[in-house]
Amino acid sequence: MVDVILGLQWGDEGKGKIVDYFAPNYDIIARFQGGPNAGHTLYVDDKKVVLHQIPSGIFHQNTINIIGNGVVLDPVTLKRECETVEAFMYCVIKDLSPISPTRKALRPVLSI
Repeated sequence: MVDVILGLQWGDEGKGKIVDYFAPNYDIIARFQGGPNAGHTLYVDDKKVVLHQIPSGIFHQNTINIIGNGVVLDPVTLKRECETVEAFMYCVIKDLSPISPTRKALRPVLSI
């Protein structure tokens, strides 16, 4: 069986907190689309952690966390998050489709 938590609005809907709450009941947690513009605030060992790229289930043992190919990765943000997660555990990255620094600089111009 597959369950999906899907936000239907733009902005903070609490998806990350919901995923974090249900994560212990699942073997796999996947982030399948989106970019690094929104954050999921979690509390791990009474420390505030904000994730923008890594799935919110990452802090649960025996849970596989997957970043799907529909997620647009910002390598700077992902590296920073991995360093944060590594303070608690490890982070493995494989098969990336990153945002180029040029795209990041051009995005505001292309939106006009």
